[in-house]
Amino acid sequence: MSAQREMKEKNPWHTPVTIIITVIAVIAIVALVTVAVLQNRPLPQKYKYGIVLDAGSSHTALYIYAWPAEKDNNTGKVEQKHSCKVKGPGISSYASVPVMAGQSLEACMHEAEQWVPRKRHHETPLYLGATAGMRLLNIGSSLASDQVLRAVELALQKFPFSYQGARILSGQEEGAFGWVTVNYLDERLKQGLQTTGALDLGGASTQISFISNNYDGSESPSNSVTFRLYGNDYHLYTHSFLCYGKDQALRMTLAQQTQSGPETVLDPCFNPGFNETKNYTVLYDSPCVSDRKPQKAPATFSHMGNGDFLKCQEVIKKVFNFSHCKYSQCSFNGVFQPLLQGQFGAFSAYYFVMNFLNLTDTSLPLDTVKEKLTSYCSTPWNQITQQHPGVKMKYLAEYCFSGTYILTLLTEGYNFTAESYPNIKYIKKIKDSDAGWTLGYMLNLTNMIPAEAPDSPPLPHAGYVSIITTMAILLFILFILSLRPLWLHCSKQIV
Repeated sequence: MSAQREMKEKNPWHTPVTIIITVIAVIAIVALVTVAVLQNRPLPQKYKYGIVLDAGSSHTALYIYAWPAEKDNNTGKVEQKHSCKVKGPGISSYASVPVMAGQSLEACMHEAEQWVPRKRHHETPLYLGATAGMRLLNIGSSLASDQVLRAVELALQKFPFSYQGARILSGQEEGAFGWVTVNYLDERLKQGLQTTGALDLGGASTQISFISNNYDGSESPSNSVTFRLYGNDYHLYTHSFLCYGKDQALRMTLAQQTQSGPETVLDPCFNPGFNETKNYTVLYDSPCVSDRKPQKAPATFSHMGNGDFLKCQEVIKKVFNFSHCKYSQCSFNGVFQPLLQGQFGAFSAYYFVMNFLNLTDTSLPLDTVKEKLTSYCSTPWNQITQQHPGVKMKYLAEYCFSGTYILTLLTEGYNFTAESYPNIKYIKKIKDSDAGWTLGYMLNLTNMIPAEAPDSPPLPHAGYVSIITTMAILLFILFILSLRPLWLHCSKQIV
């Protein structure tokens, strides 16, 4: 018994100091791993929000964006959380009763109150940007446009958000912010990838924006916008054509066909059998065509369709001016445009029209697209209405024109060819966010895209934890091995 006690006393593993050191080492290692895991584990996500109202020519839409609250310093990924389409026409349509422009927004604003957490209301920025419809109204009557914007402002200020103003965007801003949206959502800016061009088509204007290697902004500086985003410089070509949105373009083509003031117009851009009585005053009630109204026209005319794609293209071409260009190269109306380069995203009316016509697949040869449009336009109107009973008559009636106009604008106006047409991708959303100018607009105003690339941790969370854990285990093993002399001493004592 005394021998066992003596051996136990001589065994270093049973000395109090050794036991204490071992216990402390184990506790320290466990604590190190635990703290690393707990301190760096992903926290429950908290968000900040932003609201943008897109007041277009034909309608208004509200978009709610959100980004991680703890990454507000120019690093949080902004995503669309909700959208609401305002009932009724665009705010420019309320020029005679401006108060209704503000009232029309209330239903979607109440929806926004429900979507944005109450505790975030007061800090959520609220913007309204008006586009070509209001640009046209401002041309016709600056007083009327000011009254509409004032009515909108009064309506929006009643809500508990941080109201940041309502203003009319320039065409250049609309095009540039659309380009930012498309490339931000595709994460091309942060990663420094080749960018995607942006093609936007609304009711009253159309925009084209892209980066071209042979354009530095010196030729036609008015079409140049320079961005410095995530440490990269972008020299963007952008142009907006007012009056060349699909609705105003339709007015211009009808104006071409009614210059003599006829009582009947046989229109190749509408399906055979289509017949509608239209008012001359209403047709010419737009700055895009108001100076062309025939002097001795009757009050109305009968608008009849005969559905001929090729003849429709010829009518549409007449609204473009290809006769002069003082630059090295132009698109139309004497506007400079560099050589097309890279991929393009076509959104807004581009997508909705071509999606209805089942023509969003740009791998289809251009001749096949033309054949399909020829077939659609020649389909009798009564057959069209039977095939699409749920579509509003106004939109349904115009799809032949709109499809033909899009193809003509792209090929004749912007110079896409059979070879470059497949570079276009018709898009509605990118990663659950609508393609359009609104996100780019908010990103710019909230400074969410830094000029320089933001710093990031050298290791991701999982990698960091893995390395800390591995090092802790390695230290424990080394500690055990460091006690090897004590093991040998113990072995000798036991023997």
